[in-house]
Amino acid sequence: MRKSICLIFALLISLNAQIAVKGEVIHTMAGEQITNGVILIRDGKIAAIGTTKEVIIPKECQVLSAKVVTPGLIDARSVVGLGGMLNQSQDQDQLERSAPMQPELRAIDAYNSLDPLVKWIRQLGVTTVNTGHAPGMLMSGQTMVVKTHGTVVDKAVMKTTQMIAVTLGDSGLMPKGSPGTRGKAVAMLRGEFVRIQNQINAREQAQAASKEDEKNVAKSTQPRNIRDEILERVLNREVPLLVYAHRHYDILSALRLAKEFNIEIVLDGASEAYLLVNEIKEAGVSVIVHPSMSRTFGEKQNMSMENASILQKAGIRIAMQSGYESYVPKTRVVLFEAAIAAAYGLGFDNALKAITIDAAKILGIDARVGSLEVGKDADIALYDGDPFEYTSHCTAVIIDGKIVSSESH
Repeated sequence: MRKSICLIFALLISLNAQIAVKGEVIHTMAGEQITNGVILIRDGKIAAIGTTKEVIIPKECQVLSAKVVTPGLIDARSVVGLGGMLNQSQDQDQLERSAPMQPELRAIDAYNSLDPLVKWIRQLGVTTVNTGHAPGMLMSGQTMVVKTHGTVVDKAVMKTTQMIAVTLGDSGLMPKGSPGTRGKAVAMLRGEFVRIQNQINAREQAQAASKEDEKNVAKSTQPRNIRDEILERVLNREVPLLVYAHRHYDILSALRLAKEFNIEIVLDGASEAYLLVNEIKEAGVSVIVHPSMSRTFGEKQNMSMENASILQKAGIRIAMQSGYESYVPKTRVVLFEAAIAAAYGLGFDNALKAITIDAAKILGIDARVGSLEVGKDADIALYDGDPFEYTSHCTAVIIDGKIVSSESH
């Protein structure tokens, strides 16, 4: 009886469906994979999903077919759209070097949705990115979450302010300025958070002293300051710090700051995280692991290709990233980075999770993307074979129910 009701419901939904995606294998990332499956799309959302016996495709539907279907891929840490393809001064807006701490810099104000790199990663199945200001300064600015389609970024953005990028270690030090040492870097961060805490406490005391005119007191004691506003959101656990740190002692400094101020952090890169599995797990911190094919020099000289696997097996939530290197004119692709991690112990299922549902959970967008479920955004990638196999191609990409790529890449 229940099965009959489900079939009738699927039939009713199918009557208004606009696009149907057929897959020999559909990795939903919300349970078991579906063999010989169908996804129906209506008004930008997934309207139905199931086997070809359960879901009826209406005749008027546009039908796309593929051997393998996955959710649209998510790049959990990128500078695409700010760091452009030309790698020249006019299209490199990912790092402002005029001051060590600039948390007020917004990614949306520098994002170029028409940069060829955005199109390039979209054609390979990447539909969502956490992109923004790069590592390289102590607090370089904000990241945002955006879909990789459209011309107007305001229509494609999912979260205008996702995280604040912080750099601990060699990359964040200034050879001829401040901070010049690790101790100074952490002291500067601590000093800013203490300053904001003092402001919050003073405002609360003023409000308590004058309940009758609370709003006017709040305004008079703290004029608007866009830097202080975003830092207060960090202290209120509304915006996490995305802490780029590779050495184990820099990672420990990040965990120490998070505990001292009760702030949320996500580790970025974390080449030596495999040395601190217990500490990271105890802190409840997620890790956006360095690109698998990063170059092993400097801070990353102790990088392990098994880092992602070790962290995941320990129960630490991970995601993959394309990352940032100032001298590389093209962006990495998380599909390829996840494939390498899969070969080095992460395995197919966990590698795919790291660029779909687990990445969505770390970014707090899993209610909309990251898996193929009824009601979620219709962000879908189609492949002519195993997505992690070098010879496979992405044959089509759908974002918000619209076909944005239909050529084989």
